[in-house]
Amino acid sequence: MSMATESASLPPGSPALGTPADSRVARRGWEAAIHVFLAACAGLSVLTTVGIVVVLLAESLQFFREVSPIEFLFGTEWAPLIKPQHFGILPLFCGTLLVTGGAILIAAPLGLGAAIYLSEYAPTPVREVVKPLLEVLAGIPSVVYGVLAVTTVSPIVRAIFQSDSIFNALSASIVVGLMILPTIISLSEDVLRSVPRDLRSAAFALGATKYDVTVKVVVPAALSGIMASFLLAISRAIGETMAVTLAAGATPQLTLNPLESVQTMTAYIVQVSKGDTPAGSIEYRTIFAVGLALFCITMTINLIAQWILSRMREQYE
Repeated sequence: MSMATESASLPPGSPALGTPADSRVARRGWEAAIHVFLAACAGLSVLTTVGIVVVLLAESLQFFREVSPIEFLFGTEWAPLIKPQHFGILPLFCGTLLVTGGAILIAAPLGLGAAIYLSEYAPTPVREVVKPLLEVLAGIPSVVYGVLAVTTVSPIVRAIFQSDSIFNALSASIVVGLMILPTIISLSEDVLRSVPRDLRSAAFALGATKYDVTVKVVVPAALSGIMASFLLAISRAIGETMAVTLAAGATPQLTLNPLESVQTMTAYIVQVSKGDTPAGSIEYRTIFAVGLALFCITMTINLIAQWILSRMREQYE
């Protein structure tokens, strides 16, 4: 049957086959399907987050029926696996803060300096070689950094500071700082390069030097993005597990001495999750309580980050 015969057999007012109207209908169908798929992806992400929070809350409530939240939050001793038991999370929080603070003190100036060099001073061939190498550095497994800390970094630290502890917070801070360094460099360099060239040209036209343009124009214009990279790196350092488990040790204690062994919140979760602790016991439920505290800390950092970024955008707009 010819196309003319098929068109003649259609009801009056119907679009002919293969017309633009058919294409629009098919396109709308595909767009609706894509819309449903994307909405399902977003809903799955939300449901995953809600599921994690529900599990943490359910198990943590069982824990807090036996342990006072006041003791948990303000106690200075953490020994849930030995008698007499103590459930004060402050030693774990102190260890996490010590390692994270040391890591960001190491990574922030190095990362920002490297980002400024790659964005403002490095020739194009150098940038094209160095940046992919940094991305490869970001892909190294964290357990490799932990082994590096124990076999290489820790002996150097002990030799320099005359320390007797093989496992110490300083070694963990160094390797975690190396781990978060690519995040700071990559994000900060992208933000610096996104600063409009007109700002640079205007500053040069007024007689500013390259240093003045970089420090007084480019960096302040990109400061919100730089702060975002720092906060993202802090979140990564807080959640790091294997490297600090191998490097920092497993001694929960309140100390500000980076040469002593400490235990972070994530390292404790790894210790209990090995399978030696009976499921359903109060010792087992401590990992959910610690996980909930870690979740609250991370969420607080994200809220503070959003507040800082909004204030900076208002200041420079």
